[in-house]
Amino acid sequence: MTSTSHPGGVGRLGAHQVARIGYGAMGLAPAPSIDHAVALLHRALELGINHIDTASFYAGGEVNRRIRRALAPYRDDVVIVSKVGARHVTGGKVPLALAQQPAELRAAVELDLAQLGLDRIPVVNLRRADIGPGVLAEGEQIVDLDDQLAELIALREEGMVGAIGISNVPLDTVRRAQPAGIVCVQNAYSLLDRSHEDAVEFCAAHGIAWVPYFPLGSGFPGFPKVSEHPVVARIAGELGVTAAQVGLAWLLAHSPNILPIAGTGSIAHLEENVGAGSIPLRASAIAELDAVPSQVSANGDGVQPFLDER
Repeated sequence: MTSTSHPGGVGRLGAHQVARIGYGAMGLAPAPSIDHAVALLHRALELGINHIDTASFYAGGEVNRRIRRALAPYRDDVVIVSKVGARHVTGGKVPLALAQQPAELRAAVELDLAQLGLDRIPVVNLRRADIGPGVLAEGEQIVDLDDQLAELIALREEGMVGAIGISNVPLDTVRRAQPAGIVCVQNAYSLLDRSHEDAVEFCAAHGIAWVPYFPLGSGFPGFPKVSEHPVVARIAGELGVTAAQVGLAWLLAHSPNILPIAGTGSIAHLEENVGAGSIPLRASAIAELDAVPSQVSANGDGVQPFLDER
């Protein structure tokens, strides 16, 4: 199903109807200016995007503040999704540290609310740290999933959180989290990284949205780039579109519960991503793309450690 008003067609994110192509907002912080970030977000809504993914630890809250500057007061159909489990720090190798304790999850939600100017965050993802890619939990940051979910459920019951998702987890953890009523799973996933295919299938069978970060691979060292794969490039050439658009179109064709959140700081690139939603891949092209092997293992082996994900 496609829609001119919903790029890629219509998907479900819990109780929310969203365009299947969303926007990962991390790139708003390095955007040339606040005015540029505001213009980009306005253009995203004009194009039909209404699923915007963010986190209070993106650039020390600057991404959230730019979203608020551009979009508050928010339209009723705009679904802001945030992520907890980390906090912003300065002076380290990366500007982030884990924040997995229940009290830290609550503090992150409160920070999101203040920065975004919201009374309730529609969806909050718990970013776990028990598998790669990314920094793995050690010491006091090794926290039982049930304790974390109990805190998020309490925040949901208090009205601060609308729904709960989970991120960076294997299938066993998804199964453990399901009774909490999770509405989405956010994992690294692309044509070249299908190491969590079993979790995609589980989520599709249980009405849980699959929200891939790195939907086109990544510029981080060790990550394959979908646009550089020869099969993708050849199919793009045959269709007269970009390789990145083919990568996004494959995701949309692969499973109806997949909701890509490609990120960018460029309005032109944003428009290109949205255009992927109207690319009709023939069955023969999909079969060729399906046959491309995954290049990343399920635990993220072979990639540079990092924490941020857009």
